[in-house]
Amino acid sequence: MAGYQGWSQQQLIARIKELEAKITPQEDIVAADYTPNSTSIPAPSPVEDSPQSIPQPEPKKYRKPPKHAPKAFDASKYSTRLIALKFAYLGQKYNGFEHHKNNSTPLPTIEEELWKALVKTRLINPVSNEGDTGAGTGGGFKRVGKNWEEKWEREGARDVNWDGCEYSKCGRTDRGVSAFGQVIGVRVRSNKPLSKPTSSPNEQVQEEGVDSQEGVDSSLPVPDETQAEDIEPPFDDLQDELSYIQLLNRVLPPDIRIYAWCPNPPPDFSARFSCKERRYKYFFTTPCYAPVPGPTGLYHAPSDKQIRREGWLDIAAMQQAATSLIGLHDFRNMCKIDASKQITNFKRRIFHASIEEISPLAIPAFLSHAALHSPASTDPTHDTPKVYAFELNGSAFLWHQVRSIIAILFTIGQGLESPDLVPQLLDISANPTRPKYEMASDAPLVLWDCIFPHEDEVQSAEDRETGYEDRLNWVYVGDEGGQEAKGQLKRGGVAGVGKGKWGRGGVIDDVWEVWRRAKMEETLAALLLDSIAARGVSTLDNEKNGREEMDVGIGRAGPRGFDGGDLGKAKGNYIRVLDRERQETVEVVNERYAKKKGLDTKAGKATEEEMDIDE
Repeated sequence: MAGYQGWSQQQLIARIKELEAKITPQEDIVAADYTPNSTSIPAPSPVEDSPQSIPQPEPKKYRKPPKHAPKAFDASKYSTRLIALKFAYLGQKYNGFEHHKNNSTPLPTIEEELWKALVKTRLINPVSNEGDTGAGTGGGFKRVGKNWEEKWEREGARDVNWDGCEYSKCGRTDRGVSAFGQVIGVRVRSNKPLSKPTSSPNEQVQEEGVDSQEGVDSSLPVPDETQAEDIEPPFDDLQDELSYIQLLNRVLPPDIRIYAWCPNPPPDFSARFSCKERRYKYFFTTPCYAPVPGPTGLYHAPSDKQIRREGWLDIAAMQQAATSLIGLHDFRNMCKIDASKQITNFKRRIFHASIEEISPLAIPAFLSHAALHSPASTDPTHDTPKVYAFELNGSAFLWHQVRSIIAILFTIGQGLESPDLVPQLLDISANPTRPKYEMASDAPLVLWDCIFPHEDEVQSAEDRETGYEDRLNWVYVGDEGGQEAKGQLKRGGVAGVGKGKWGRGGVIDDVWEVWRRAKMEETLAALLLDSIAARGVSTLDNEKNGREEMDVGIGRAGPRGFDGGDLGKAKGNYIRVLDRERQETVEVVNERYAKKKGLDTKAGKATEEEMDIDE
């Protein structure tokens, strides 16, 4: 060993290679051909050779080993199951729920985001529209990596398809509309082991070339060889299944959140056709926009000639009108006609319609000043700033039906129309065509819930007069079966604080972040309103109230109109709804479209569910 102490690293390596060549049989041939004139570095003897006499080889540059491509996903190795997912989303940043092929939109759709999340987590394995059929892997995207994600971000998910996923959706909300109880059905990857092929003992013996009857006493029972095998415990849908909620929420945008799943929907479940009741809420404030103090903010209400202050809504009149909606009615005058659907039956069953108070408004405080109260108010609580919701539950809805109805209710709340307008619009014999009016804004509308009753409870819209109860067995986030897999308790334990619901990374934290950001913006804007209203000479205390002299500063044009948006809109001289220009009849609109597209107008008519369009 002493002879090697003065050697360099390169000399030692050359010596080791020479010794290895003498030991390895295959390298013995190479070693035999070695001569002093060879280009390889001669290794000196530990005693005789001097380190200085050995040439120094050039050090090799380090090369990073090539990155191996990710392993292709083989969907055939996994079992699948049909489940239902319940989720919520805020719709302002999306182009509606439904994705349309070959129709690029400026904003993504909710359906795109869901599809991308399901593909990224390998819960579904659809076929790519760009030729990646995943041959030998059960079809679908072989690899979903950074390139796919960058392409989706850049161009949108144009290759969305649900082939083989048994996909169904309940409500198809429009651009800007939110949902708190949206439901889809989809077949996804499962943790449940694939069933193993079984064969009888006789078949196993015959395969080995032995006659199963020879030398065997037929009076003795045939031994069950399967008893010798280890019997796997039964699969538990809640304890053993994938954490679908957490898997999807990790890759979904923060304003889309899964919060429940149903492990055992009926075999023929369809999120669209199995849903027999949809519930909507439309939120608004009163005052609906900033009132103007003094006589300049007063007007004569056309409906009852009373003096009112613009911005305040008559909630009692709106409630009276909403009650007229309950029952089975033809809503052709309270929707938007979609000629492509060729709808001829506009009757829909409304189970519930009401105006419900949500909460008082603490700020901005200047709205509670007496200078902004309406002279028509006899109830002191009437002029308290509050948030309300118009609740509407029905068996099915037409296109823009909810937003058309609330637009009519807003005109009634402002005193521009009487509550009798609603039953008049529902009387098709007296008003067979829809007057031209604008529907309400999309932002405050929420698909609140979707109801799935038992099959034996379902009745037709003509017969059913009351709403349904949801019968799907939902597993909510944080409950057993809705927890993070690594945080589950032992089988038989009681689920405590839900993993994936509270705390870091939980759904509550995710939604809190969205709420707090919006709340801070709301609070700062409200305090800014109070600050500006209190400064200068033109304060509310100095403005003339107008109650004593009852001067009216708003002329025939009437108050600014309210459509559910953020500001009142000047409309000019107000024209009563029934006095406005009418649209063409449904028959004319459908026939013109059918001729243009070459459709067969004699074909069978669709059922109510097939005609259902939704908001």
